[in-house]
Amino acid sequence: MKFDRARLAEMLQDSITDLSVFVIDLTISDSAVRPKVTVILDGEDGLGIDLCVKVSRRLAHRIDEAYGEEASYTLEVTSPGADQPLSDPRQYARHVGRTLKLNLADGTEKTGIMEAVEAEGIQLAEEVKVKTKKSMLPAVLVPFADIKEARVVISFK
Repeated sequence: MKFDRARLAEMLQDSITDLSVFVIDLTISDSAVRPKVTVILDGEDGLGIDLCVKVSRRLAHRIDEAYGEEASYTLEVTSPGADQPLSDPRQYARHVGRTLKLNLADGTEKTGIMEAVEAEGIQLAEEVKVKTKKSMLPAVLVPFADIKEARVVISFK
């Protein structure tokens, strides 16, 4: 069985239209016997297991209607893990006040506290080390277009 990614993406959008979630990624494995459809969703306030179950059931129903109930596939609907980079500007809002590590398009890295999210980027108070002392620079706007990868720094303080 071969799934059409564009068709699945459309079915997925139909499955989430009335929910406060958005798609981060949709992948389909190459297995011809039993392909695995993996959907990664997120929401501005995070994503709970109940929403994953709801979307999974809706999407499975649509797939069964389109490809027939005898279609053999595995469906996984999940949220991004804590170690996954932020890939959509809507993901940043719930991380205000947390430390981010940014890899920028120009090859540089910045680590600092995200103070705010704006339409064009984030306000980041960069942490710099001078000898053995750490200090914070005043927050500056880092445009989303300049961010190649952003990860939340997980600390267990």
